[in-house]
Amino acid sequence: MTNIRLVRCLILLVLIALSIMACRGDADITTVDFSKRVSVERPNIQPAENAQFRVAVAAMISPRQTVIHYHHLLNYIADRLGRNIQLVQRKTYSEINQLIGMGQIDLAFICSGPYATGRQTYGFEALAVPQVRGKYDYRSYLIVHKESPYHHLSDLQGKVFAFTDPDSNTGKLVPTYWLARQGDTPENFFGKIIYTYSHDNSIMAVATSLVDAAAVHEQIWQYYRDREPFYPEKTRIIRKSIRFGNPLMVVSRQLPDPLKDRIRDLLFSLHRDTEGKKILNELMIDRFILPQDDWYQPIVAMQAKCK
Repeated sequence: MTNIRLVRCLILLVLIALSIMACRGDADITTVDFSKRVSVERPNIQPAENAQFRVAVAAMISPRQTVIHYHHLLNYIADRLGRNIQLVQRKTYSEINQLIGMGQIDLAFICSGPYATGRQTYGFEALAVPQVRGKYDYRSYLIVHKESPYHHLSDLQGKVFAFTDPDSNTGKLVPTYWLARQGDTPENFFGKIIYTYSHDNSIMAVATSLVDAAAVHEQIWQYYRDREPFYPEKTRIIRKSIRFGNPLMVVSRQLPDPLKDRIRDLLFSLHRDTEGKKILNELMIDRFILPQDDWYQPIVAMQAKCK
């Protein structure tokens, strides 16, 4: 294990261990704050019309990893638009939704769940969706430690479970829906619930046996298995969900239509540009395509079942 991995693991161990010891009783819910607000600016670009273009990336991966994986794409967009890019990060999906609705964020990468259930409330519109490994959709993976004795959801009764975000489809809604179908709730079924606020943190929590299980995004698990396999290789998938439309890029409805069209055209042509293709390869994305509403309807149906 490298020094960076060791430090990261120790920090995660201390945070989760303290949170678990702090609360006792059946089905206590503990919030573990892995978040750190980050604002990244690109100072060397002269903005058109003196405009600051505000972009948010919902915390599907941790703030540090978000900056690492997305800064090339954001810089590319900034270059082509001739604007400064400000990366805005918040701990929860809900905070990002609210900022989009208030017009304080222009463009955002958001999870499928918040899009499906919040688009009418917050007034954002779909712009583009990534195609990954030839697919526009993904599944939720229920993972446990590879050496654990657990093989089914029923084996996890009374155990410690990690959700990602309260509004996450993959990391919260899917396992909640599975339990609802059998007449149960997470609070009643699990012995303790924590929130990690990113899928890579959930993978690491399972891999280091800090929690017994977690629900994570298929593509993020696969990404780390291929690029940084240390933690994913210590986990085992015991259940997969049906498929849902990929997390997507949305824009505020307050953004001018000509600018929306420029961004959409830019994203759709990214795979045909040499520099753009390199950036997509870094993110393990084939290209961006136009999203379809029916890809996200199963999420709305699950949400209604869980109310």
